Amino acid sequence: MEYNKIVENIIDSVRPLQGQGKQADYIPALANVNPDQMGICIETIGGAAYTYEKADTRFSIQSISKVFALAMAFSIEGEGLWERMGREPSGTAFNSLVQLEIEQGKPRNPFINAGAIVMTDILCERLKDPEGFFLQFVRNMSGSNTINYNHAVAESEREQGYLNAAIINLLKYHGNIKGDIERVLRFYFLMCSVEMSCRELAHAFLPFADHTKPFDYTDVYLTRSQVKRINAIMQTCGFYDEAGDFSYLVGLPGKSGVGGGIAAVFPSLYSVAVWSPRLNAKGNSVIGMKMLELLTTATQQSIF
Repeated sequence: MEYNKIVENIIDSVRPLQGQGKQADYIPALANVNPDQMGICIETIGGAAYTYEKADTRFSIQSISKVFALAMAFSIEGEGLWERMGREPSGTAFNSLVQLEIEQGKPRNPFINAGAIVMTDILCERLKDPEGFFLQFVRNMSGSNTINYNHAVAESEREQGYLNAAIINLLKYHGNIKGDIERVLRFYFLMCSVEMSCRELAHAFLPFADHTKPFDYTDVYLTRSQVKRINAIMQTCGFYDEAGDFSYLVGLPGKSGVGGGIAAVFPSLYSVAVWSPRLNAKGNSVIGMKMLELLTTATQQSIF
């Protein structure tokens, strides 16, 4: 597959979309990011990487971090994890209080905010140093020891995190948060603040695509079956209430973040990360979504 040529054609095709959407200005630290940047990296399971534009520019991965949190929580809790959250698409906004109230404090899936906050509670309860453990896990997955939290972004989110504060209080009311609310909430925002480039993110997602190797990073062990199940949840729940459209248009398991990044995998073939800060109304990158649609169209390959 001529990935270099495909990537060049993708970038040329999405340039007319620049200016559509807007960055996540409800998070003050993200409102200042230059919204007209874009990047892409494809890494094959053979180790070849194909990049273009700002593939080495780091950005706030935001909800993409929930995939790493799920890998850790699933490794710790196994099937017991699903006693505290479901595995179904939400069909509502990622920060919906209404759905959480109707379902009596059991989040619909790990990738909406409520589900990720419950996973954060598990990590705080089960790990002596969850902040250090999580960061080292991401560094080992990506192969980069300079990846770090952006504390300014995390603090910015905490200062404006009224809705997430409401979510965690509702979870606590229903008995689905065991630890201290402020402790859990601050760690949640810290995980979302991790900054990575498309190249680093694609490399970090490669183990979710390559099922031939053991998943063993920083004492996070997953069976081949568990990795496939994480892929299944990415497929059905990775794009908030736009997961159906992503499956229809792209056909890959993946996860988006309001920092404008998207990471996805083609099992047994490659991982891919794209980034462009301007978001659509569902909170997904306008250009990022189009880049991945064009990728699977050009290769004539999806998981379906």
